[in-house]
Amino acid sequence: MALALHQETEPVSLKSISERCGLSEAYILQIFLVLRRAGIVTSTRGAQGGYMLSRDPSQINAGEVLVALEGPLVPVSCIEESCVTSCDRWERCATRLLWERIAHKIRNLTESITLEDLVRSYYDINRNVGRLMDYSI
Repeated sequence: MALALHQETEPVSLKSISERCGLSEAYILQIFLVLRRAGIVTSTRGAQGGYMLSRDPSQINAGEVLVALEGPLVPVSCIEESCVTSCDRWERCATRLLWERIAHKIRNLTESITLEDLVRSYYDINRNVGRLMDYSI
């Protein structure tokens, strides 16, 4: 959100993002290293360095960011592919079907919301408040 809200033509510094979010620079760095490895952001070194989104905010969805930061968006670990071979009850588990349907809904929802959508929501919400509020990641 920090980068999507401030779509710059030049990189945004971690210090700037840290101040806007009210989080430590070290914590923001850890987040951005993960996002860079996932191809969501790019980085530039040097005095004018910082981070930028790798694509337009309309091309990055919330699911992509959440999976990069949190891992698979599943309500229970037993529905991950790795569990198929490790659980002897997997094939005859009736509740697995429920969890798979929930995971499918979560994935569809998060993949349908782009960073552009979140930026639009941010401005809509803050327009009603009458001023722009700080945001969090």
